[in-house]
Amino acid sequence: MFTAAEIASLNERFAAAPTEDILRWAWARFGERAAIGTSFQGAGLVMMHVAQQASLRFPVFTLDTGLLFPETVALRLRLADFFGCRIESLEPDLTVEQQANALGPELWKRDPDLCCTQRKVLPLRNRLASLDCWITGLRRQQSDARAGTGVVEVFVFDESAGQEIVKLNPMAAWTREAVWDYLKTHHIPYNPLHDQGYRSIGCAPCTGKAAAGENERAGRWTGFHKTECGIHTFMAKKT
Repeated sequence: MFTAAEIASLNERFAAAPTEDILRWAWARFGERAAIGTSFQGAGLVMMHVAQQASLRFPVFTLDTGLLFPETVALRLRLADFFGCRIESLEPDLTVEQQANALGPELWKRDPDLCCTQRKVLPLRNRLASLDCWITGLRRQQSDARAGTGVVEVFVFDESAGQEIVKLNPMAAWTREAVWDYLKTHHIPYNPLHDQGYRSIGCAPCTGKAAAGENERAGRWTGFHKTECGIHTFMAKKT
């Protein structure tokens, strides 16, 4: 694993580097032990396209919580066909019905953090245990919580076992406008809910439309002091 000094050096090196160059470095360093995790937001789609155009065949996975919009489920199939690749679905141990029996119905209304842990964080941790590098579509512009995102980070994803991983955010410096210009220029399929006022799309019960001028994640978990599902915050960033 990289030292803090090496991480700082890599972030300086990649501060203004094209996304393709960052992904080429990851492929050379990790090969298929690096994988793209995506919820099919715009940045993730751009990154998948950049990787494909550069013939970098990273494995791709997504979290299927069982609570996704039908439009999101349909998009996964369209993208697999568009990119000609397999998109692995990570599923929780419990179905939505089993979770309701064990923890009560509609857990997301009472304890969204616990629901996200069950349906997103734990399945992701299991997948990260088989990787050396997790590639995400995080962007600094998305929210205040993401403003300090580095291109290269080291995360401890299972503190009890001392397991850590390189977390690569090649899209960190991209603006929303640049993402959408790229998507439209290259005719990449995207979630039609974006055209209906949904700026960030997660599970259907916890996702709403965002008003003009609000940050991109303003429509998530309305009524709760929560802007992250937990996959980027429940794990400890190593300094």
